[in-house]
Amino acid sequence: MAKKEKAFVKDITPMEVDFPQWYTDVIKKTDMVDYSPVKGFMVIKPYGYAIWENIQSYMDKRFKDTGHKNMYFPLLIPESLLKKEAEHVEGFAPEVAWVTHGGNEKLAERLCVRPTSETIICSMYSKWLNSYRDLPYLYNQWCSVVRWEKSTRPFLRTSEFLWQEGHTLHETEEEAQAETIQMLNIYKETAEELLAIPVITGRKSEKEKFAGAQATYTMEALMHDGKALQAGTSHNLGQHFTKAFDITFLGRNGEMQHPYHTSWGVSTRLIGGIIMVHGDNRGLVLPPRVAPTQVIIIPIAQHKEGVLDKAYELKKALGEDIRIEIDDSENNSPGWKFNEWEMKGVPIRIEIGPRDIENNQVMIFRRDTLEKQAVPMEGLKETVTKLLDDIHYNMLEKARRYRDEKTYYVENFEDFKKKQEEKPGFAKAMWCGDRACEERIKAETGATIRCIPFEQEDLGNKCHFCGKEAKHMVYVARAY
Repeated sequence: MAKKEKAFVKDITPMEVDFPQWYTDVIKKTDMVDYSPVKGFMVIKPYGYAIWENIQSYMDKRFKDTGHKNMYFPLLIPESLLKKEAEHVEGFAPEVAWVTHGGNEKLAERLCVRPTSETIICSMYSKWLNSYRDLPYLYNQWCSVVRWEKSTRPFLRTSEFLWQEGHTLHETEEEAQAETIQMLNIYKETAEELLAIPVITGRKSEKEKFAGAQATYTMEALMHDGKALQAGTSHNLGQHFTKAFDITFLGRNGEMQHPYHTSWGVSTRLIGGIIMVHGDNRGLVLPPRVAPTQVIIIPIAQHKEGVLDKAYELKKALGEDIRIEIDDSENNSPGWKFNEWEMKGVPIRIEIGPRDIENNQVMIFRRDTLEKQAVPMEGLKETVTKLLDDIHYNMLEKARRYRDEKTYYVENFEDFKKKQEEKPGFAKAMWCGDRACEERIKAETGATIRCIPFEQEDLGNKCHFCGKEAKHMVYVARAY
């Protein structure tokens, strides 16, 4: 078994040796994606897409539970619309892909392939909104966007990616702020309750906020290599876009007013987060609630009478509410199958052979701890259901412990530089709030202020980076 396992995973570079290559090896060996003929664009294969479908299903229900409805807006946006909001177009200009021809004819006006949809959505909202009685607008769309990235990596940063983007309008500033925070909390719930990824939530600095936003709120996760991942953002856009696009409504006082606007989104980069938070040198380790296959049943000596029948009997007994597969392929040995499904990160493996049938038991292997034990067939559904929950919470706590071990305080800028090199992770520090100080941090270390957390700590009254009077405690890290 040991020799077979070693041979099987030899093509996965150990993460301690080369983390980026480990990541690439894992997504390719597990058949999650492939590279398309267009540089920077990925093909998401069934195993990778099934994870996105599970994320989408979970979040779509949460959105609808809070009153949101799905819509769809065009892929192409006229250049004139993009230019209506100067700060927004400046923020996205380097990443925009342009359509200049329709067939053989040059277009009278260039069309951009949406990098985000504020402009096209606001142009439509301006046509539809009339009265305060129409509010709030609680709409979301599931779609893809294109941002012409210079450097790409599947799931984490690609020129086209899948996401959802919510765009809501509200009568008052207070309602818009409540919406912004509500959606951030749904994102945090998704990260922790579905993906087993602990996150830190807070507000982005002025430099790091979304182009055109009044305020941007974020959830930040820490990857296994000590880099941060911005896993989701929620923006309070105030009246910035509603004024630029002349969105008005007749208010309760009989006067025309501009509504308050929010937008919020998460994308397929969450899948990259799952891989880099939970994976190991054997491959993927998938949280049970998002795994395409939660349980794999592997028959042992399946050619012997009764083994396959018992395997299918177990599958039926476990029920349709658990995602189960049976690997009854005849071309590969049980050992090969063990390694294949371990690499694919399936949370639970059930082995059933003649001896197990005789003893009225199965062997259960859990991917998170690599532990294996004999379990009675009687009550197996309850055992597996409980075990899936145990695995989820164990993975969440393991990731939280790792993040906390990689989180540290700094004494000054030089101490921060030293610790970033020796122990990459989240640095907690006091910050003056000045953009020049923030830009210096990035220029000299490559790290950025990830967020100003809601839960503030008093770490002193001086900025740890420049010595000026401090305004906020912040998390600082290098990031994807």
